[in-house]
Amino acid sequence: MARVTDVRPITYLKNNAADLIREVAENHRAVTITQNGEARAVVMDVEQYEGWRSALAMLRLVAQSEAQAATGRTVSQAEAFKRAEAALKRALRDAG
Repeated sequence: MARVTDVRPITYLKNNAADLIREVAENHRAVTITQNGEARAVVMDVEQYEGWRSALAMLRLVAQSEAQAATGRTVSQAEAFKRAEAALKRALRDAG
């Protein structure tokens, strides 16, 4: 739940954009922007945003893996390592 100081109306954003960006960058805390009393947007620093994107990508991979396992699309650990080693060898050969 956002703290009261982490919620600002859109008029604050309009009038104090540079200050808000500096505050978000320094504090590494997202700020919720409201319009007509309802949350409409979030302002966050780039580092925090990239962290969220990485976490989302990882969650997508987990969901994809679970779906594949549920349909029986799995291989043994030995086979997985064999395929990975072959892919690395191809990549090294192609790079050199």
